[in-house]
Amino acid sequence: MSRRDYYQVLGVSREADLAAIKSAYRKLAVQFHPDRNPGNQQAEERFKEAAAAYAVLSDPQQRQRYDRFGHEGPGMPSGGFDPTVFSDFSDILGDLFGFGDPFGRRGGRGGPTAGADLRYDLQLSFEEAVFGAEPTLRIPRLESCGACGGRGTRDGSAAPPCVTCGGRGQVRFSQGFFTVARTCPQCGGAGTLVQDPCRECGGEGLLEVERSIQVRIPPGVDTGARLRLTGEGEHGRRGGPAGDLYVVLHVQEHERYQRAGVDVLTRELVSYPQAVLGATLRIDTLYGEESVEIPPGTPSGRSLRLRGKGIPRLDGRGRGDHVVIVELVVPQPSELGEEERELVRQLAELRGETVREERRVLDRVKGLFTQKS
Repeated sequence: MSRRDYYQVLGVSREADLAAIKSAYRKLAVQFHPDRNPGNQQAEERFKEAAAAYAVLSDPQQRQRYDRFGHEGPGMPSGGFDPTVFSDFSDILGDLFGFGDPFGRRGGRGGPTAGADLRYDLQLSFEEAVFGAEPTLRIPRLESCGACGGRGTRDGSAAPPCVTCGGRGQVRFSQGFFTVARTCPQCGGAGTLVQDPCRECGGEGLLEVERSIQVRIPPGVDTGARLRLTGEGEHGRRGGPAGDLYVVLHVQEHERYQRAGVDVLTRELVSYPQAVLGATLRIDTLYGEESVEIPPGTPSGRSLRLRGKGIPRLDGRGRGDHVVIVELVVPQPSELGEEERELVRQLAELRGETVREERRVLDRVKGLFTQKS
């Protein structure tokens, strides 16, 4: 029997986005759900048809194949209603009818559960980020109880399965034409019932402890870098794997050095004579004192590079540069002696430039009164 076009089934255009497809399917699912249409075979078929259309159009790869080849395209479902394709079915129908997993899939809460991942924000000095460090972290986390081996029982034996759910952690019952699963109300989804709990952990199987963990910070890290320590998170329940510890780095600013990627920037002050005639400066770098040549005629703001005196690259391929930014120092008149001011005036006269002469005139007047007295 020929099948209707999936876009027509959901009542959306071929350009509809996922949100529109999901909204259209939700409306149809509510309208034709078997629980709202008991004994109505036509409504049940419409529900199955809408579910099949949503299964294809909500998957980008299947939708692309469907758009190119139609129902008979390679890799397309052969037809019928396959509930296992809906990873978000509970989001659409479960909330409407009060069910967590409407298909009763196995592997729920009753089995081993992985431990939670942890995050630790680590403050580093500028030097620690540049050269690396090996700090010791104090990490509070949940670990398997040593007294019961993580089983939660007083004698460390395995807890018996819950009689209500048979150890699955879920109870299932028929809901329309498919099976609905809900969290077991007796064991809370654990699948087991601890009747004689461990005195140390109270039957939880986990205890909160604080561990010292040493972490290696590689040279060249920067703010926002994240280190992953596999298995150093919280321990899992019922034999599940431990989570991971993520160390997020925050690098403090330096009073002298600025960072630009793998380059280090400093601002070095030069006088007017040094900028005009050139000079050799001794500056502090991350690796000690170095000489930098100021070429004659260097303008303020010019950048000079000391190759390989910057920050190590994380891939180990050398280091960045130390960039010296030249800043011209203009002294205040109060910082100059009379002889220095006179030399500046003479330089201006030689260059044909005008300068303020108020101070010079006052000095002459003052000299006249001094001579008369």
